Amino acid sequence: MMLNWKPDKHSSIPLHKQIVDYMKEKIMMGEWTVGCKIPTQRKLAAAFNVNRSTVVTALEELKAEGLIEGRSGGGTKVINNTWSLMTLAPPPNWNAYVEAGIHPPNLPTIQEINRAEFDPAFIRLGTGELAPELIPVAFMGQIIGQSYNRLPQLGYEEPKGSIRLREQLSSYLRAKGIYASPSSILIVSGALQALQLISLGILHKGSTILLEKPSYLNSLHVFQSAGMNLEGVPMDEDGIKASLIPHYKKSHAGALLYTIPSFHNPTGAVMSLERRMQLLEVCRNEQLPIIEDDVYGDLWLDEKGPEPLKASDQSGSVLYLGSLSKTVSPGLRIGWVVGPEAVISRLADIKMQTDYGSSSLSQWVAAEWFSTGLYEEHLTQVREQLKERRQIALQTLNRHFSEIAEWNEPKGGFYIWLRILPKINTRELFKKAMEHGILLNPGNVYDVHASQFLRISYSYASASDLEKGLQLLSTIIKKR
Repeated sequence: MMLNWKPDKHSSIPLHKQIVDYMKEKIMMGEWTVGCKIPTQRKLAAAFNVNRSTVVTALEELKAEGLIEGRSGGGTKVINNTWSLMTLAPPPNWNAYVEAGIHPPNLPTIQEINRAEFDPAFIRLGTGELAPELIPVAFMGQIIGQSYNRLPQLGYEEPKGSIRLREQLSSYLRAKGIYASPSSILIVSGALQALQLISLGILHKGSTILLEKPSYLNSLHVFQSAGMNLEGVPMDEDGIKASLIPHYKKSHAGALLYTIPSFHNPTGAVMSLERRMQLLEVCRNEQLPIIEDDVYGDLWLDEKGPEPLKASDQSGSVLYLGSLSKTVSPGLRIGWVVGPEAVISRLADIKMQTDYGSSSLSQWVAAEWFSTGLYEEHLTQVREQLKERRQIALQTLNRHFSEIAEWNEPKGGFYIWLRILPKINTRELFKKAMEHGILLNPGNVYDVHASQFLRISYSYASASDLEKGLQLLSTIIKKR
């Protein structure tokens, strides 16, 4: 339940009356349906920025009108609205529908993070995206302004996406050692949609996905919502332990392996070339397909890493994912999948059934990014900015965390995987940090056993916020 409203303290209308009117409107308009649970008095008072007594008065008035009801241990719920009292049949119980939905809700911590990320009061130490000042607004304006007269019709694109963008991507991927014709490329609305299409289009319900432990996928329900299972395979400094894959495949009937070999999320690790070759050989022998998520691959900061797995794929067993969300702008919602034509055609058919194609305007803009050469120019600039931010983060960690944490220096991407040495309660640390205006990404959302870890991102917070937030975080940990 979102509460993005506050009463006007300068109004002649009493605060509790304003709250009553606001909540009554939510109920009467059907936004808060019968059975909907109302936040606690403490949360309402914090959201409305009023005393708790003011909230109590408002709730009592709503109870007197028969709109809400409070039960010991059960919280306060909406029980009626004025129009439902006048009808012969009760309104639908939308809460029952919500609870019966096949897509499970996000973890509570993830939901809290998603809400708080839009509150400018928080220092976001875990956010995995480019800071607003790193998003190339000027380049975007240049692309649109100079090419306005070549703007296409903006109708529906063909099932696999804009042919011009796929041709540009075919050329771009060749520089990575990946030889893919436009017909083996599918344009998607970000790499996350690619995973959804794969779960719907080529996997059986009940299949098991093998993945690194920890993994970004554990913070989502992309595969689980389609009835899939996730099973983590341990990592070391060279990446996923490929030698263990046959055991995990046999023990858990693994159907597919998902991996982020370059600048792994959340650990920032880079899979070594030797491990990549071993992984490809093991998966080939086990007949285990691979999803290679390479959305961070262009964000190397010191030197280029090893070529993608797909570049050495001789059997068509690797589905390769890329995106502009991490390098240019998450708002474009443009990504791509590369794989055998039969698979790409199947995924394209599923995509046409779900959204009839990604935004044609975004596809046109993406094609311009590649065709004009501005993408490489932008990457050069963003790498320099990320190197500076990484340096600030590492220097601050050295000053304030040297006795209480361990970490490795990332060679690219966004993340530092911080291991807290003193025993901590992750949930308590998360809540305490929020009380001090700091938003964290705890390790246990990526692996239930990573309760001593935090994913620290240097890509979003400003230099001053990075220093301030990390210093304050160290103080919180030391005073635990």
